[in-house]
Amino acid sequence: MENTKNKVVIAGASGYIGHNLLNKLKGKAGLVGLSRNKKEDTDSVTWRSCDLFSLIDAEAGLQGADIAVYLVHSMVPSAKLTQGSFEDMDVILADNFARAAKRQNVKEIIYLSGIIPDGDENLSRHLKSRLEVENILRSYGTPVTAIRAGLIVGPDGSSFPILAKLVKRLPAMILPKWTSSKTQPVALDDVLNSLSKVILNSLKENRSIDIGGPEVMTYRSMMEETAEVLGKKRYMFNVPVFSLSLSRLWLRLVTQTPKEIVYPLVESLTHEMIVQKSNYVAGISDGKIPFRDAAKKAIEADKNKKKKKKKTSFGPLIQDVRSIQRIPLPKGQSADWVGRYYSIWLENFLNPWVKTTTDDALNCKIGFLNKDFLLLELSYSSERSTTDRALYYITDGFLTDDTQNERGRMEFRKIPGQNEVIIAIHDYTPSLPWFIYQFTQANAHLFVMQAFKRHIKKIDEEKLPLPDSCVTVQ
Repeated sequence: MENTKNKVVIAGASGYIGHNLLNKLKGKAGLVGLSRNKKEDTDSVTWRSCDLFSLIDAEAGLQGADIAVYLVHSMVPSAKLTQGSFEDMDVILADNFARAAKRQNVKEIIYLSGIIPDGDENLSRHLKSRLEVENILRSYGTPVTAIRAGLIVGPDGSSFPILAKLVKRLPAMILPKWTSSKTQPVALDDVLNSLSKVILNSLKENRSIDIGGPEVMTYRSMMEETAEVLGKKRYMFNVPVFSLSLSRLWLRLVTQTPKEIVYPLVESLTHEMIVQKSNYVAGISDGKIPFRDAAKKAIEADKNKKKKKKKTSFGPLIQDVRSIQRIPLPKGQSADWVGRYYSIWLENFLNPWVKTTTDDALNCKIGFLNKDFLLLELSYSSERSTTDRALYYITDGFLTDDTQNERGRMEFRKIPGQNEVIIAIHDYTPSLPWFIYQFTQANAHLFVMQAFKRHIKKIDEEKLPLPDSCVTVQ
């Protein structure tokens, strides 16, 4: 019997899958939608403004949740200037979500992932990241059900709209080798059915479930059927090569899709995305809607959406920065140690131009030539830090815009289950004019981070001696 009493919190509720899932669950559970932007509550959905890059926001967003649904992916940058890969951004988002779920006593996390081919050790960056997120969500003890899907056939999202645009815009296509790869496309409605069954009949256990439609197809056969749905004659010619760079360029130019979305997806096209017996669950894995029917519905919905499309108004543009780097963690050390060691190394590396001082409370001041000309002040948050996560708020300094910098912070975070640390700056607003900042301070920060990464890697590989203390008392 379906449980109508659970409070279900959906992260990514305003996205492609999320808003459809909310409609699917109306009246069947208490619904809370999480969104970066403020939204008005409705009779069926309570909205919470939540930036999942902030652990505090994530904890507030999941307050009172029985089931937490994770539909978040960070392919598209969320700050005006983003330095870092989508994989590393996904690590932080998933880690915050999992930590918050544990603290708020969430009973189960439901995660929409991608099909992971069995025995394939050379996963694409995209699939490797999906699996890493899955493992991170499980790392704090909250049971996780991962619903793994291949190509989802719907009017929005990424994969199917790209395929449909190719068919619409090219009367003749030279098809590279990846178009012969097999996949098991699944209709959006089937995905929503599978998600809702898992959400409403929670088993509170760790499991991974593959889902797919009734047909196993190649990308070429999907293009051919899409052309028939569109009523267009298309000429297709196979070539026996797979050129990653040419395929990226081809898809990006023809479909006008951002490279942040196209590039990771193209890398995954060599994998066979088919439901595996080991991850098959009757009634959840087996989608019923044929590809042709799903494609027809998606194309019609896209046409109707374009007719009704209104101009979107945006608020004032914030000149904020997000910079994320991943570095190795020396054996026996913690993320907190990396944070303390960084200030010592920074002075040695940039000597004599930069001077750093750290007090007994681990607050760090970074000065130019001497401590009196303050460039940045990093205030250590003892109540929000652990050995696995050291948090410093950016509170002062010549390089900070004090009028805009409300939540600027720098953190050092261990990746669960790995000997790696994420170093991240969030919500930082520089004082330098933006056009100057991009070509000076931003590049300088990347240079310093790469140098620190090489230094830490050398410590780890060559087993160099470490300082007894990483605190320089002021």
